[in-house]
Amino acid sequence: MNHSSFATNPGKLLINATEAAGCAAAHLGRGTINDIARITTPERPVTEVSTGAQPRAIGRGHVSAKRRDDGQVALDELHQSGALKLLFPQGRPPVEAVMINSAGGITGGDRFALSARAGVQSQLTLTTQAAERAYRAQPDQTGIMQTTLVMEHGARLNWLPQETILFQESGYRRSLRADLASDARFLMVEPLVFGRAAMGEQLSAARFQDRVEIFRDGRRIYHDAIRLSGNIATTLARPGTAGVLSAPTGAMATLVFAAPEAETALDWIRAALPEGGSALGGASLLAPDLLHLRLLAVDSFLLRQSLLPILDRLADDGLPRCWRL
Repeated sequence: MNHSSFATNPGKLLINATEAAGCAAAHLGRGTINDIARITTPERPVTEVSTGAQPRAIGRGHVSAKRRDDGQVALDELHQSGALKLLFPQGRPPVEAVMINSAGGITGGDRFALSARAGVQSQLTLTTQAAERAYRAQPDQTGIMQTTLVMEHGARLNWLPQETILFQESGYRRSLRADLASDARFLMVEPLVFGRAAMGEQLSAARFQDRVEIFRDGRRIYHDAIRLSGNIATTLARPGTAGVLSAPTGAMATLVFAAPEAETALDWIRAALPEGGSALGGASLLAPDLLHLRLLAVDSFLLRQSLLPILDRLADDGLPRCWRL
C-alpha cells in the first residue's frame, strides 16, 4: 500500500485478520489447491487498527562531481538511502543525476534530504524523473524536503527539478541552501503547481512553505521565502499576490541565475517573457551577476511553454531529457 493512502483515509482502517492469515498461508506454499469448491469463507472477525502510527517515507542522498586529472568531469561521491534514489542517464555529459522518490510523493511526516557538491572546475546537473506530488496530510503533520548545494571554484551546478504539485489539504515545507565560490555558476528553477487543474481542484485548504538562500563566499546574496496557508486559491486571486491573469493562477516558477554573464542575459530573457493574459513574467538584476525571474500562468502547460526556451538557453542547450518527455 502506498504510504500516502493513509493520509487520504482519516479515521480507522479495517483489516480482516482471517483473510490476511489465509493469504499468508497461501504464499508460504502449504500445498496446491485443486478443488476451489472446498474453499469456505468463515465468519470474518474484524481487527481495528488506529491510523495514529502511519508509515512514513524517509530518504537521503548525496552526490558530487569532480574534474579528473585527464580533464574529464566524472562522478565523485554517491550515497543514497531510503525512498530517495539517484540515477545517471547514459550519454548525458558531464554528470546528470535524476532524483526519484520511490514513495510516489510526499505526505505529512515524510522526511527527505539531499546534498550535492560540484568540485573544482566541474559541472553537475540535478533534476527529477517527473513532477513531485505533495499529497493530503493530517492537519498536524508536514512533509519536509531539505536541499544543500555547494559549488567550488570554477564549478557550475544546475538545479532543475520538474514541477511540484500541491494537492488539496497537503502540508509541505522545503528549504534550499546554495553556497558558491567567488567564480562559481548556479542555475536554479522551482516550478510549482497549485492543484490538479484537470480535476478542477482548487486549493481551499493547504499548507506550503518554501525558503531559498544563496551565499557567495559566505555572504548571503539571495533570500526568498514563501508561506501559503489556508485558502491558497483566494490568496493567489489577490491583485497584490498573483491575481493578474485572465484566469486564476494555477502555476508559478522561480528562476535564479548566478553567473558573471547574468547581466548580458537580462534583455533577451525579458523579450521572451509573456506579457499578460494567460501568463505573465518579470525578470530583474539583483546584482550584475545575479538574475531573478518569476513567472505566473493559469496552468502548468502554459508555464512550461514560456519557461522551457529560457531554461534551455541558460543551460547551454543542456536541459535534461526528462523535461522534454
